[in-house]
Amino acid sequence: MIAVDTQILVYAHRRESAWHDIAFRRLGELAASPVSWAIPLHCLVEFHATVTRGYRPPSTALEAIDQVEVWLAAPRVRVLEENAQTWHVLRDLLSAARVAGPRAYDARIAAVCLQHGVTELWTADRDYLAYPTLRVRNPLVDIQPTRAGERRGTYRASTTRRRRRS
Repeated sequence: MIAVDTQILVYAHRRESAWHDIAFRRLGELAASPVSWAIPLHCLVEFHATVTRGYRPPSTALEAIDQVEVWLAAPRVRVLEENAQTWHVLRDLLSAARVAGPRAYDARIAAVCLQHGVTELWTADRDYLAYPTLRVRNPLVDIQPTRAGERRGTYRASTTRRRRRS
């Protein structure tokens, strides 16, 4: 199952976004496909908050609600909700990735996705790369998604010193 993050929803909704056309098209393709997909409830709330306050002019509350209703009318979409078990997954993510501050909100979305068996999260937010058990993909650019659990390169400081020129 594919889950969709807030940014993709916002870009698909707001026509003035530089990413609107591609986000709108990708979300439409997903909704029309035979693939099961989902939106975490937290992302729907975040979408509403963003489009009704973060843009000039803002979307009206009714426009934001109507947009969500259109997405939820798609035949294979689900809303991913939290429950008492979400905390256990979230706790492990927070600890393993050493998350502090506002990044905890993305960890919350990652936890809900993992809890519900999401196989790929569509997002433009690179912070999700901190959770290697969650496969992420930016559908706005044509690159392959990461694979859950794949090893990633690490930065290592050079052990050789450059010689100074006199």
